[in-house]
Amino acid sequence: MSRRKQNKPPQQPAATPAENYPLDILTVESLDIEAQGIAHRDDGKVVFIDGALPFETVSASVYRKKPSFEKATLMAVLRESSQRVRPQCPHFGLHTGACGGCKMQHLHVGAQVAVKQRVLEDNLWHLGKLRAETVMRPIEGPAWGYRYRARLSVRYVRKKGEVLVGFHERKSGYVADMRECHVLPRHVSDLLLPLRALIAGMDAKETLPQIELACGDAVTALVLRHMEPLSGEDLARLRSFAAAHPGLQWWLQPGGLETVHLLDAGGPVLGYGLPEFGVLMPFKPTDFTQVNPHINQVLVSRALRLLDVLPHERVIDWFCGLGNFTLPLATRARSVLGIEGSEVLVARSRENYEANKASAHGGHALAATKFVASNLFEITPGALVKHGAADKWLVDPPREGAYELFKSLAALHQQTLTGVPCDDAGQQQSLVLGDWQPPKRIVYVSCNPATLARDAGVLVTDAGYRCTAAGVVNMFPHTAHVESIAVFDVNPA
Repeated sequence: MSRRKQNKPPQQPAATPAENYPLDILTVESLDIEAQGIAHRDDGKVVFIDGALPFETVSASVYRKKPSFEKATLMAVLRESSQRVRPQCPHFGLHTGACGGCKMQHLHVGAQVAVKQRVLEDNLWHLGKLRAETVMRPIEGPAWGYRYRARLSVRYVRKKGEVLVGFHERKSGYVADMRECHVLPRHVSDLLLPLRALIAGMDAKETLPQIELACGDAVTALVLRHMEPLSGEDLARLRSFAAAHPGLQWWLQPGGLETVHLLDAGGPVLGYGLPEFGVLMPFKPTDFTQVNPHINQVLVSRALRLLDVLPHERVIDWFCGLGNFTLPLATRARSVLGIEGSEVLVARSRENYEANKASAHGGHALAATKFVASNLFEITPGALVKHGAADKWLVDPPREGAYELFKSLAALHQQTLTGVPCDDAGQQQSLVLGDWQPPKRIVYVSCNPATLARDAGVLVTDAGYRCTAAGVVNMFPHTAHVESIAVFDVNPA
């Protein structure tokens, strides 16, 4: 049998056609980041088609009409794309009850990366008004079994007398009837049905809304959210389940995040390693860590190579979190400053630094490193100066980006150029910069191409930098999530 035949997707109806709208025959031109095919009618009106791929001719049913666009569901593929593949997961698709955890399993993973690269470049151009001088090779890793972090919803269906554990259905608040998941590690996928049976037998089965998953190198942590105190019998059931699955740890969450605690103290520590740097990162299951540990190792290595830190240099790691980049930087630099908005994460990063201080890469002690808690969404030029000059910056913000940080950097740049006072907390006065200088290079790790593009526009237009390189990081294969990395070098005087 040919490869082409093997990859042909199963013929399954996508949905029932919307009432009052006939089926349309459309030619798909491109794909948006939500994995919707984009077609145009003869009058130029855009039609977004769930499930359709570029260069396909499809039959589609419109389910929403707006003045400037329409939305439709794929009913049949009349001419198929060479990039269409058979989805690996039986729960993926457009059918009723389909899992909403993935959006692109029907598209070859290489084509998924190309779509994300196009999204990054389009955002940089349309929002930031710039193009990267070099488009870097994408960072890629395993396409399956990569998702070490997940929030699984739990629901007891009283009418059926059964429990569902998994992601939500596509475009629905209902929990999908998942029996396997190919983006979760195999051992976690294999736990889905046993977890359903476990919870179905618990006294509190109707008041357990979710399970948070966090996998480390040697430990799989499950955080059980419970809306009422658990009975002694339920606690015994949890302990018995953990004993039957080596490496499994139960954590309990009776209230907010501050209430999360181990069911039973002791045992191995939840953590992940960065072997290239000789660093081990312990964490709590509710701390932010990257979803994909395989990509994270490559990302940290690539970021440090791009930053090109020298032994005499000082580096600032903005939005440092647990120290995922900070501790590896401390194996290269003279000194490092990690700045993070969360006091909890700052405390954790200090603990991680102390734990790794004498045993990092090559047995050499880590460089002098400090951690500071500061709200970086309200940073001012004056506060930026007080943190001191650094030769290089590593910036890894949440989805909101680093706009205020770069606006402050731009204000200081304008003052050095023109002597015009910068507006620092509403005070119109020139700051005494002393020996403060802007960083020579900034490496920006982004989880949102739109805010990266906006921030890049500030750096290039107002702060005196060039975008010398940018590329995508396929942290979440089969989803619409776009991670990226960009390099900015200060323009020579």
